[in-house]
Amino acid sequence: MSKTIRIGTRDSELALWQAKIVQQQLENLGHKTQLVPVKSTGDLVLDKPLYELGITGIFTRTLDIAMLNHDIDIAVHSLKDVPTVLPKGIIQVAVLKRGNVNDTLVFKNNEEFLGSKEAVIATGSLRRRAQWLNRFPTHKIVNLRGNVNSRLQKLEDNADWNGAIFAAAGIGRIGIRPEEAINLDWMIPAPAQGAIMITALEEDDFVKTACAELNHEETEICTTIEREFLNKLEGGCTAPIGALAYIKNEEINFKGVLLSEDGSKRIDVTRVKKLGEHNDMASFCADFVIERGGKRLMDRIKQANKKTNVYSTKSFTEDQRLLFHEKVVSESTDFIKISLNRIHPRILKNNIQNVVITSKNAVESLITNYNSAELQFKNIYCVGRRTKRLVENRIGKVTHFEKSAKKLAEYLVEYMEGAEVTYFCSDLRLDDLPTILTENNIKVHEVEAYQTKFDGIKVDDSVECVMFYSPSTVQSFVQKNDADVIAFCIGDTTAKEAKKHFKDVRVAKIPTVESVIELVNEHYV
Repeated sequence: MSKTIRIGTRDSELALWQAKIVQQQLENLGHKTQLVPVKSTGDLVLDKPLYELGITGIFTRTLDIAMLNHDIDIAVHSLKDVPTVLPKGIIQVAVLKRGNVNDTLVFKNNEEFLGSKEAVIATGSLRRRAQWLNRFPTHKIVNLRGNVNSRLQKLEDNADWNGAIFAAAGIGRIGIRPEEAINLDWMIPAPAQGAIMITALEEDDFVKTACAELNHEETEICTTIEREFLNKLEGGCTAPIGALAYIKNEEINFKGVLLSEDGSKRIDVTRVKKLGEHNDMASFCADFVIERGGKRLMDRIKQANKKTNVYSTKSFTEDQRLLFHEKVVSESTDFIKISLNRIHPRILKNNIQNVVITSKNAVESLITNYNSAELQFKNIYCVGRRTKRLVENRIGKVTHFEKSAKKLAEYLVEYMEGAEVTYFCSDLRLDDLPTILTENNIKVHEVEAYQTKFDGIKVDDSVECVMFYSPSTVQSFVQKNDADVIAFCIGDTTAKEAKKHFKDVRVAKIPTVESVIELVNEHYV
């Protein structure tokens, strides 16, 4: 046992306390040791919340480098700060018996603010922030960074702060827990909170053997489940994820949570398994969360700090948003607003032989004004599969449909019975259909079924591609934005308008939002 084990640690008071506990236990086993304090990036950058620094392992990276450079033999960490995947060549060699797992609220004067609509709470943790806002949505959260002592001092110095949240183990271990403090037993802690972990080089058999005697098996089992749950959710330090496992009566009890950053959405999971039958526990619980909307939440969190590169001129559904390639950071809003008109009864007084409907908005206008029994048309011609589907569900059988108004007009010239059509359209309708029909001696009775109003916004300069779904969305966009983008269009009619303004215009294979998304994904592969 002649080798001196060099113990790497951060140089904060809490980190040194933890390292000294490991040092004491190793020396009690007869080993020689030496503390090697180093300063981490997480200690140096105090002007931003931890989750805004954009990397995981911010408190461990410096120690990892020191170990790989053979400047230290082991590193002592708060396990909750350690990434779930360790650098190549470094392994976990021991976890000490766990301390207090709870988060603690340190407050000023009294706790009356907990019943108030307004209060200011300080924390640099996204997980604590989200859970607090989930419980107290009207409270304000302010950023708090630094070591434990400096955070307590900041709480004291800011007169408008009501309280700050700490790890109970942290303030308890160095003996500075104030009397004005309560454990937040309703708040699910960070995975592995309260546990001290030791890492070493995989090749160092001497150190691995020495540290193995310090390992606490029950803590290792529980923290491993929590960290596997975190890993399966692809979380890390930058996601509001909580997890806690504990053993009672030979059973492992687990509870986990994933929240949106503002706390407005929350997905919980709980599970109990017999000790020894828990191998799939973390995977089961993570899958449970993912299937109940967890993937959407994680995608939003990952995209939160990235710049938008694709903009849609029509709002997406959640299912549509999930279809995008990982390189796409998309936003969407409706660039046109639709106002349904009153359709006068005299228009439907006589049976109409031929009706033309080119959009779902015209269908909505008809069924808003009249019931299906009043909408008796001999022949209905329409544009688009979805318009056809809505017509047949709400009005009646469609005689024929085409993908564009121009193609429908050409079909009517060739095959339509009679010499008149009634065209339910917008105030901004295109000229193709009525022009072609009129030139071929077919009389067109236009009925303004709805109005299309431009409602575009100025998009960020980071936007490279814009998705368009009608000529009106193109016109609305160019009112507020320049044309230095790629235009992805739902069909030829939209593309025709887009080519008046954009150099690069691409058209989806089929006229659906999903097909336009596929086109965008192909561009970013």
